[in-house]
Amino acid sequence: MTVVLGKIFDSVTGKNIFKDKGVLQTNYTPETIPHRDEQIESIAAILAPVLRGERVSNLFCYGKTGTGKTLSVLYVCNELHNRAIKEGNDFLKVLYVNCKLKKVADTEYRILAELVSRLGGNVPITGLPTDSVYNKFIELIDTKKQLILIILDEVDQAVKKMSDGFLYTLTRLNSELKNAQISIVGISNSLTFMDELDPRVRSSLGEEELVFPPYNALQLQDILRERSSSAFRADILEEGALAKCAAFAAREHGDARRALDLLRVAGELSERDGSTRVLLRHIDEANKKIEKDKMLDVIENEPKQFQLVLFSIINLVEGERENKLFTGDIYNMYQSICERTGNEALTQRRVSDIIAEFDMLGLINAQVVSKGRQGRTREIKLMIPKTILPRAKEILLNSLNI
Repeated sequence: MTVVLGKIFDSVTGKNIFKDKGVLQTNYTPETIPHRDEQIESIAAILAPVLRGERVSNLFCYGKTGTGKTLSVLYVCNELHNRAIKEGNDFLKVLYVNCKLKKVADTEYRILAELVSRLGGNVPITGLPTDSVYNKFIELIDTKKQLILIILDEVDQAVKKMSDGFLYTLTRLNSELKNAQISIVGISNSLTFMDELDPRVRSSLGEEELVFPPYNALQLQDILRERSSSAFRADILEEGALAKCAAFAAREHGDARRALDLLRVAGELSERDGSTRVLLRHIDEANKKIEKDKMLDVIENEPKQFQLVLFSIINLVEGERENKLFTGDIYNMYQSICERTGNEALTQRRVSDIIAEFDMLGLINAQVVSKGRQGRTREIKLMIPKTILPRAKEILLNSLNI
């Protein structure tokens, strides 16, 4: 065993194919954002009046994962902040919240606590009435004339976890402020996000909207080429490696994040192999690995009701010893689990919508079949690989406290 471990350690401490792996990671902020000039200019035009001390319109940016929404918004806001400081103004504050993070944005209270924390204040993790936290937030920002840009990244996730009421309340705070003013920049992976909001909330929010289209394969290759030159040592990538990464990611709605992850994981697999280059087969292996990891990530971050429905499907598959189910079977099991866990059950129609979302995410395969006089239903097949099913079930058991 010592010899085996020695070989593994040698592969890491020996010749490193990476020059700077961080360039390929999701938290890296590049100096340039290729193929997003039009969107960046639009964001800048909408937000620029803050430099005159004016409250700007609320802005919502839509697009699939990995289309450059967050990078573009943060880039413009950072440039605005630098320009304001350069001109001797300190009235602009940018507060960023990632609504996908657990224990940060899964309740209205926690979102407010995070905003208060970003302003240098402090509230306990729990215990205060939500109104008191709002008052603390108002107290912190209304001490002087200033403009607060609140960036809510993946805001659709926050609305799924709670409701759209907190968005409405945030927009209404301006009427209570004497000195400060708030503008919201929402970033959403859902193109229909606004359509799903209460009409009152929609009318108070939807002043400016911007859609980020998916990257095509050639654009993804440009992004990969730029990053890979900083990430890898010279002559490390086999010819066609970048094109293959781009082709895989283009199939995934033009997801640049997916393309960069593929290249990074392929490099890691190459090192583990003891290879001196990143080969095309490493890209294929990385694609399979990421598919599995992505599935577990989706399962862990879905709202509780989604997890309850998925747990119902897994329970039925294990209980029946087969992999084909019908919508009615799933709803009956879901109701039973809700009763057992003290959760309020959704309507069958809403559960049916959730099942359709699982189909889009690739967690299940749903086919509409005819049952003669009984009408039509969906035949469901679980698509989570057996190799990761135990881990998926463990995530659900822990999350749902079952």
